[in-house]
Amino acid sequence: VQLQASGGGLVQAGGSLRLSCAASGRTFSSYAMGWFRQAPGKEREFVAGINWSGRMTDYADSVKSRFTISRDKNTVYLQMNSLEPEDTAVYYCAALKPQAGWGQRLPNLYDYWGQGTQVTVSS
Repeated sequence: VQLQASGGGLVQAGGSLRLSCAASGRTFSSYAMGWFRQAPGKEREFVAGINWSGRMTDYADSVKSRFTISRDKNTVYLQMNSLEPEDTAVYYCAALKPQAGWGQRLPNLYDYWGQGTQVTVSS
């Protein structure tokens, strides 16, 4: 599975962005997916996850009610609303092999990673 993240940019506080993660590979539809972020000087942290069918989602408390994760056949999305300066980070998408289940929040459990896209929220 190869992942390509896009959609980042500079936005004012209160604004919105939509991140996309395009996936290639025949088995993508069987993988749970996650979005993570890493701010300068901080560890990579879980943001949101979605199971293989798209029917189950999970969110970090800090983004719950503001961010929405979704997926279609070849792409995973992260709709980010009401953005705050604290959301500034490089955002990564990641894929989790089916045997690992879903809802995993630890980055080291994910098998494939996209290259990251920068999100900057100005105050």
